[in-house]
Amino acid sequence: MTGIPGKSSIRGVVFDFGGVIHSFNFGLFFRRLGSRTEKTFGQMASLVAGSDLPRRYECGEISSGEFYREMAGLCGLRVTEEEFVSAFVGIFTPIAPTVSLIRALSRSYRLGLLSNTNEWHFERHIRAVEIFPLFDAVTLSYQVKTMKPSEGIYMDMLQKIDLSPEECVFVDDLEENVAGARRVKIHAIRYTGHEDLVSSLAALGVVA
Repeated sequence: MTGIPGKSSIRGVVFDFGGVIHSFNFGLFFRRLGSRTEKTFGQMASLVAGSDLPRRYECGEISSGEFYREMAGLCGLRVTEEEFVSAFVGIFTPIAPTVSLIRALSRSYRLGLLSNTNEWHFERHIRAVEIFPLFDAVTLSYQVKTMKPSEGIYMDMLQKIDLSPEECVFVDDLEENVAGARRVKIHAIRYTGHEDLVSSLAALGVVA
């Protein structure tokens, strides 16, 4: 089944990754490396939360090697780079209903992936997921050097997917990112669960 004729002008559906396609738990990273430092789980989590390292890495301001060295120094980690990367990328779990929805939508709509992410999460996890080839356009914060909810990252996606804002709907789990999309006239839905997502898409005339 395709979009309802005459009811919808939506031709593209754009998804966030973390919290929409795969869930993630950064605590797993600290737990996996807990035996490689004198710091506690809470101390590591607090140190990272109080730093700007994740933002700088997701904005492409520092390289992967710099991120590893600075994180290892901050958390007192005694690990090789490969051990660090293995723990860093092992934080994701597929959200199966979204994965199935993307497969179904790919038959009738152009699909986009718009994510605040970093090089290692993309290269070692996101691009390897089974549905990644279904995306017609991919915009990643570390590559374009700006993050949601800044206007530029949405405009990059629109250019790549070759659709107008009014022809796209964006799905994200964070309200500020949904609001950012709406500011540039993209239809946007906050992801709170599968059934609500399907209902919200249907209200826009988007059905799989």
